[in-house]
Order: sequence, then structure tokens, then C-alpha cells
Amino acid sequence: MASYINPRVLTLTLVTILGISAAHAQAPAASPASGNKVGIVSIQDAIANTNEGKKELEALQQKFSPRQAALQSQNDELENLKKQLQAQGDKLSDEERNNRVRSATEKQKTLQRNYEDFQNEVQTAEQEILNRLGKKMLDVLEKYARDNGYAVVMDVSNPQTPVLYANPGTNITKPLIEAYNVASGVAAPSPKPANTPAKPSGAAATRPPAGTTTPKKP
Repeated sequence: MASYINPRVLTLTLVTILGISAAHAQAPAASPASGNKVGIVSIQDAIANTNEGKKELEALQQKFSPRQAALQSQNDELENLKKQLQAQGDKLSDEERNNRVRSATEKQKTLQRNYEDFQNEVQTAEQEILNRLGKKMLDVLEKYARDNGYAVVMDVSNPQTPVLYANPGTNITKPLIEAYNVASGVAAPSPKPANTPAKPSGAAATRPPAGTTTPKKP
């Protein structure tokens, strides 16, 4: 089971960046673009794979790891109760069996509530990061497009994008990440082994379906 936070998952909460795009719409109109090229970009991947994005993600993982470990411990305790009940159920009195079922049910409800609270806090923290990094990325995108003669840049992060085909040569995701790293001055994070803790059983899915909303330029 994948970790509760990873670069791909992080980008799935980009709905908040719509507010950033709206702010750009209120800014003074720029001069007409002199270029005529059309480019595509996966803005979600671009934000998550910048040096700054990776470091913010790593810090978020460290912040929430103790909470996730506690949830895993609660989950393990619940699973042990279930296994004991299955193994000993026919040997228990009705009263004892009912008591154990009641205890397991209460622990299941508590785990569910704790896990949902955990999810909400993680998503709120992710969105705060995306508010900051998303605004910077849109600024970098505007400058990159002007400097490199792009009249239009289309986001293909969303599975529902209207773009049906694009030549790979029009994809500016990688150079946009590089431009962001230069502008931010943030060094690449040190590589660390992947952490893939299991999700507590019976808990709600960690995230909604992939990226239903992506930032768009006004």
C-alpha cells in the first residue's frame, strides 16, 4: 500500500489553486504575446516535482508520520481482536462473545473517526502548501511562456482535459520544473528510502479520484 502522501497524491488537492488563478485574472492585462507556439504542461506534476515541492512534501511526511503510526497501532489491535474472535468464537459463551463483538465494533468506529480526522488534517496541510507553491509556479509559467515564444500553454494534468493529442516536443513540464528550481534557489532534497506504511483497514479511501480540477490561466 502506498504512503499516505506522495508527489502524485499531493497534487490531487489542487482545487485551491483556482483561487490563485482568479487572483491573476484581477491583475493588469499583459501585453499581447509575441510568440505563436503552443505548449502543454502537467502543472500538477510540475509543482510536486520541484525541489521546493519535494522538500515541503518530505516535511509533511515527517510531521504526520507519528499520527499514522498511532493509527496503524490501533488498526493492528483491532485486527488481533477480530482474529481472536474468529478463532475462539464457538468456544465462548454468548455473553463473552457479545462483549468482544461490541468492543471490536467500538474500536472500529473510533479508528474510522480518527482516520477521517487524520485525512482532513493532511489535506488541509497539503492545500496550504499548494497555495504557496502554486502561485509561484504560475508566475514562473507566465515568464517562461513569454521568454520562449508561447502564445498558449495548455494544462493536461486533468484526465478530463480536452487535449486529445500533443506532440511530445510540445510538453514543457520538465523545463518548467527546471525554471522554477532556478527561480526559487532551493536545492534538491537528499534522496531517502521510500516509506510505504499500510493504510488502516476499514478506513475510508485516502484520496478522491485523481485530479478533477486543475489550475488554469485566466
